[in-house]
Amino acid sequence: MQSLAKTPQEYVDSLPPDRKEAISKIREVILKNLPAGFEETMGYGMLGYVVPHSIYPKGYHCNPKVPLPYINLASQKNFIALYATCVYANSKLKDWFVNEYPKHCKTKLDMGKGCIRFKKMDDIPYQLIGELSGKLTPQQWIEICEEVIKR
Repeated sequence: MQSLAKTPQEYVDSLPPDRKEAISKIREVILKNLPAGFEETMGYGMLGYVVPHSIYPKGYHCNPKVPLPYINLASQKNFIALYATCVYANSKLKDWFVNEYPKHCKTKLDMGKGCIRFKKMDDIPYQLIGELSGKLTPQQWIEICEEVIKR
């Protein structure tokens, strides 16, 4: 379900009330914890938190016209999805997240390679999402991405 919203606020405003509340809380905690240098944007029809071209002109290796993605957030049909590229690309960060998750949630972690799915709006680990958002600076994220691309 890709949104046609042009701004993050337009995206949030377009959501049904239960999703609007949860996405707004996640967005707030991400923005509060995101290190300086990352920017909030719209990308791929969802909220995006990226390293802008002004910091990393190379952009995303799959599409250099797009800024380097760090985390994306979307309201999908049956769940809220947090696309944590940072977890997918960094095994230490993934291990940390997987170990911390049960301390914050009653439900089992529903995660693909980097997609974390929240089906129950009342069991979203906001504090943990905030901690994850603040784990890497833009420069650290760039270094990880460049190392992964070399492989």
